[in-house]
Amino acid sequence: MDRIRVTLIGAGTIGLSFAASHLTQARDCQVTIYDTRPDIKAYIYQMLPGYLSNSEETIQVDSLFASGRLRLAASIQDAVQNADIVQEQGPENVSFKQAVWPEIEAHAKPECLFWSSTSGITASKQSESMRSSRRLIVVHPYNPPHIMPLLEIVPGPDTDPQLVEQAVNYWKYLGKVPVVLGKECTGFVANRLAFALLREAINLVNEGIISVKQADTIVENSMGPRWAVAGPFKSYHLGGGAGGIEGFMKNVGSTIQACWEDLGVVNMGQGWESSVLEQTSDAYGEVKTSDLRERDQLLKEIIDMREGGLGNIPLRK
Repeated sequence: MDRIRVTLIGAGTIGLSFAASHLTQARDCQVTIYDTRPDIKAYIYQMLPGYLSNSEETIQVDSLFASGRLRLAASIQDAVQNADIVQEQGPENVSFKQAVWPEIEAHAKPECLFWSSTSGITASKQSESMRSSRRLIVVHPYNPPHIMPLLEIVPGPDTDPQLVEQAVNYWKYLGKVPVVLGKECTGFVANRLAFALLREAINLVNEGIISVKQADTIVENSMGPRWAVAGPFKSYHLGGGAGGIEGFMKNVGSTIQACWEDLGVVNMGQGWESSVLEQTSDAYGEVKTSDLRERDQLLKEIIDMREGGLGNIPLRK
């Protein structure tokens, strides 16, 4: 792959995490960052090393700037005019994204790829004010993206399939696991699965069945390790033994149905927040940088073990 020029719009947590992915996994990549904060260069010197340190070889920010592999842009026009890829991770609101994409579109090359790292705003919604929506694709990461392999590739109804293929090939080149969704949906897939579990966990805590700490202990010592080696369908397929998932459903289907019927329905603003959020703060305290580094290191070790074939279970296919 020839040297590729990637522009990142927004340098928050997700933006810097993606910057680290591009810079460490694609050594022939140049990254340009556009961010409106006035102290952007000092901020990058302070924050980016924490993301780069998770790579096998620690890269110094000074050397990235000196070599031209990392540069800052003072305007969107300067940032995108020579880019092969523009990846946006700005504020998570529709009005910002609908305003920024036409400006990017006006200055970018015709063949430039447009990616948004939104948590839940679809490409079709973001592109409403663009001249053409064929280039815009959601590339939804699972946090932290410089460590987690998954990227949900979510095209809009008008997205060019060839551009989807280019996005998939690029992320595979970086060692990621891109999964193309068949159509748009609110929140995309990984979030919907995670939020479904979170909703029932909140319900169980709110009903006094378990505490916040107990809920985390249960997940971390049961489905957490299991899901690290097999997803829900494969897990229950294996759980059915020779009968597979069909046998599993025959054996415990009535219990599954009873649980489904008994699931809680909690919504935002219903009064559970004060108790559940207070319990969480009491259990874990203020989030420190050291906590995030420990989380990232443990995640990396788990992923590295799987990549190394622990139990002959490959991470990527």
